[in-house]
Amino acid sequence: MTEPIIDPVRGEAHGRAPVPLSLLDLVSVGEGYTARDALEASRRLAELADTRGFLRYWVAEHHSMPGISSSSPSVILAHLAAHTSRLRLGSGGVMLPNHAPLVVAEQFGTLEALAPGRIDLGLGRAPGTDGATAAALRRGRGGQGAEDFPSEVGELLHFLRDDFPERHPYEGIHAVPGPVQGAVGQPQVWLLGSSGFSARLAGQWGLPFAFAHHFAARNTLPALEEYRRHFRPSPALAEPYVVLGVFAFAGESTEEAYRQALTGALATVRLRSGRPGLVPAPEVAAAHDFTEQDKAVLGDWLDNALYGTAQEVTAGLDALQKRTGADELMLAMNSHTPEFRVRSYELIADAYALPTTPTPTSASVSASASAGGDRGA
Repeated sequence: MTEPIIDPVRGEAHGRAPVPLSLLDLVSVGEGYTARDALEASRRLAELADTRGFLRYWVAEHHSMPGISSSSPSVILAHLAAHTSRLRLGSGGVMLPNHAPLVVAEQFGTLEALAPGRIDLGLGRAPGTDGATAAALRRGRGGQGAEDFPSEVGELLHFLRDDFPERHPYEGIHAVPGPVQGAVGQPQVWLLGSSGFSARLAGQWGLPFAFAHHFAARNTLPALEEYRRHFRPSPALAEPYVVLGVFAFAGESTEEAYRQALTGALATVRLRSGRPGLVPAPEVAAAHDFTEQDKAVLGDWLDNALYGTAQEVTAGLDALQKRTGADELMLAMNSHTPEFRVRSYELIADAYALPTTPTPTSASVSASASAGGDRGA
């Protein structure tokens, strides 16, 4: 008898938003701020998203980048789980070549036990850093890289389901928390990508797909077509589902939004020229003398970003969704000022008339998690 196909991925659009809205957090660290400041802003952002009808809050994995503090997504997600009650929390993504699949399965099994039914496991095949740092991360991993991604995803899925076939070398190894301990939920697995490779793989395996439009806009339409063309229904997903990542900066004025967007653009210019650092202050970015080579990177970055008033940004989001047919939009931001990050998403929520729900107390969050754990047992 064939198992019924379920579809736990799709959320609900609220207010005037054309599709569900989510947030991708890079945990940016600006000049004059610390990692503690950035992580505190992330907590405030997650609480805002939890009470304003956003669907997901994902944390990206990066390494050896002074301007980003998201080297340990699972640790940050555990912290955010304690401060939210409705929001889906996940990785955007875990860069699988950097990690043993068993370790990832155990980390996200633990998160699922802490926040039942709220955990997404987004997987990427890039290192999320430079080559030297990737080598340091992968010490003892036998040189595995992006080309091993499909087999490592398959191994991870077996660990999550605890269903290695007989005589497999890992048949007697169990990821815990996990199914060996009883009936438990599992994190929702996603594939992430910026090209056709992961798009095809996600489609062939019937997994939801998140595309990095914010830094690979030229590949967006071809990759989405590739995903939809290769999609095969699976127990995880009945129909194709696409999340589109997009840089969105909303300010009280167009000028304010541009000033903050320019800080992220200059940080990217420096990173790509081998000079990574903290995200520069707005006045530093405004006074920077861009070379002709820098201007090419700058122009491409700004062309792919949406910045302006909340009304200008939401109009751009509406147009992007209509052009791509995305099932969900995931807003991202790499900017200098923590307060701007929080206020920007608040302005977008207001412009879309997203609902406002009461902020749960710590006690109610704990009670909700406990009740969810009882249901999963």
